[in-house]
Amino acid sequence: MKVSIGIGGPASGRSRDFEQQVTFVVEAEKLGVSDVWSAEAWGQDAIVPLAYLAARTTRIRLGTGIVQISARVPSMTAMTAMTMAALSNDRFILGLGVSGPQVVEGLQGRPFKAPLTRMKETVDIVRMAFRGEKIQYDGEYHVLPLPGGEGKALRLAQPPVDSIPIYLATLGPKSLEYTGEAADGWLGTSFTPNQARAHLDFISRGASRAGRTLEEIDIQAGGSVIFTDEPQQIIEQMKAGLAFTLGAMGSAQTNFYNDAYKRAGWSDAASEVQRLWVEGKRDEATRLVPDEMVEQSNLIGDEARVIERLKVYRDAGVTTLRVAPGGNSLESQLETLGRTMDLIRSLDD
Repeated sequence: MKVSIGIGGPASGRSRDFEQQVTFVVEAEKLGVSDVWSAEAWGQDAIVPLAYLAARTTRIRLGTGIVQISARVPSMTAMTAMTMAALSNDRFILGLGVSGPQVVEGLQGRPFKAPLTRMKETVDIVRMAFRGEKIQYDGEYHVLPLPGGEGKALRLAQPPVDSIPIYLATLGPKSLEYTGEAADGWLGTSFTPNQARAHLDFISRGASRAGRTLEEIDIQAGGSVIFTDEPQQIIEQMKAGLAFTLGAMGSAQTNFYNDAYKRAGWSDAASEVQRLWVEGKRDEATRLVPDEMVEQSNLIGDEARVIERLKVYRDAGVTTLRVAPGGNSLESQLETLGRTMDLIRSLDD
C-alpha cells in the first residue's frame, strides 16, 4: 500500500499554523508519503495551500480533497487544475466532491438538488477543457455557451493536458457506481474495511459497466493511526468526532456519511446518534457511538494491533492508506507517521 496524508479542514486557518503544516508535508515526503490532500469545507480553500506546497516539495502528489463543485463553475475548476499541473510539474490531482446541503445552500447559496447529475456534468466539462476542446455543453444544469447571450464556445488558452487524474469523494450507491465508471481514484470516508463491500461493491459494479476492473481505481481510505497500550481511552476521546460526522455532516434529511455507516451494518446506532445530535443532546449522542465503530474506522492500539489493522485495510482492497497520524506535537505526529510507514513496508517485504 501507498500512504497519503491530509491538511486543512473546517477549522483550517483558525490558528495560523500553516507553516507547521508545510513542515509536516515536507517531512512526510522524505518519509515516502505518496500524496497530500488539501481539504475544503468552510475554512481555507483547497487550492492555495497546494500551490505553496508545490514550491516546497519535489515528489509528493498534490491533491484537492476536495474541491467543492458548487463553489466554482466547471471551466474555472478546469483552469485552476491545469494551472496547478503546470506549476507543480504535473503532480496535481483534481479531487472533486459535492459537499452537503448545509454548505452548498447555506454558505454558497446554490441549490443542492441532483448532486450526482451536477458532478457528472462538471467532470464532462472539465475533461473537455483538459483535452483542449471547445467547451460546448448542453446539460441539465450547465449549458455552454449561455443560450440567448453574446458568448460563443471557447477553448482554454492553456495547452491541453489530458493526464490530470480525477478522484471523486462519493458515498451514495449511485455516486459510487459513477466513480467506478469515470474516476481515476476514490477518496473514501465513513469507510470501515471490515465492511468494505458497503462501498467497493458499488464502485466495482460501475467499473465493470465501463469495461474496467476495481484494481484500475486507486482506492484511498483510512483513518487516524494512534499507537497506545490503552486503546479504550483513545476510543472514548474519538467518539465526539464520529458523533459529529453522524449527526452534523449534512442536514437531518441528507447525511451521506450517516447513510454509509448504516449500509455497513450500523443502522440503529447511526440513526439514534443523529437523532440525539439534531435534538441538541450532543453528550448523549457521543456516549451512544459504539466502540467498534470507532475502532473499525481507525488504527488504534499497540504495534501488533496496528499491523493487524493494516492487513485488514490491505486485504479489503485499499491501495493507498490515508492516515491521520496521532500526536500532541508535530514531532510526535511525524514519529507516528514514520512508524506507520515502516510497518507498511514490512508487510510488502
